[in-house]
Amino acid sequence: MATIVLIEDETALQRTLAAALKDAGHTVVTASDGAAGLALAREHKPDAVILDLILPKMDGFSVLEALKKDKTTAHIPVVVLTNLEGPEDVERVVGLGATTYLVKANYDLSDVVNKVEEVLPRAQ
Repeated sequence: MATIVLIEDETALQRTLAAALKDAGHTVVTASDGAAGLALAREHKPDAVILDLILPKMDGFSVLEALKKDKTTAHIPVVVLTNLEGPEDVERVVGLGATTYLVKANYDLSDVVNKVEEVLPRAQ
């Protein structure tokens, strides 16, 4: 069982994705804005982070950058789940150290759960 921090401001998606991850046997901690999500990731040291890019208080790019610059969280795989599809956004996120980039419209809940499970450390 993995611990996953889910940083998503869209309430319906946050609830349904958290439920799907819990159904798959994972512990899920949620945040609705970037600043709270970053704090949760630092506090819980999760096995993975799911991160939206368009967030209140602190955008996902800044959260990702902060996670990867902090040696206590730099190793955590980050799955970006967003509506931004531009190649410049993908390039920027990959350059900042994201593990996986998913466009929300292209994946259903089970696909997202599978993608997250693919990046989890093998000791699970």
